[in-house]
Amino acid sequence: MSIHDKTLKIVTNLDRSAIEAKLIEVRGAAQAASLGELASLFGDIEGMPRAQIEQRVKNALKWLADKPGQQNISALLELIEINLPNLK
Repeated sequence: MSIHDKTLKIVTNLDRSAIEAKLIEVRGAAQAASLGELASLFGDIEGMPRAQIEQRVKNALKWLADKPGQQNISALLELIEINLPNLK
């Protein structure tokens, strides 16, 4: 393993505000990587109903499945997916 590899700490107790903050982080990372289609999935995410967020996260993970080099965004989305039951 390289010293440049990043480790994602698995956290399972994110609340709604923390999940939304992570989704905004995903949006920013997607914009920085010129992945406008992905970034658009997470526009106006604040206050969105749980079912819509869940669907967008699942769609984003499917969309990224064949996009090599985007592991950091995929890892963030997987972290968010683990925490989706915490959305209220």
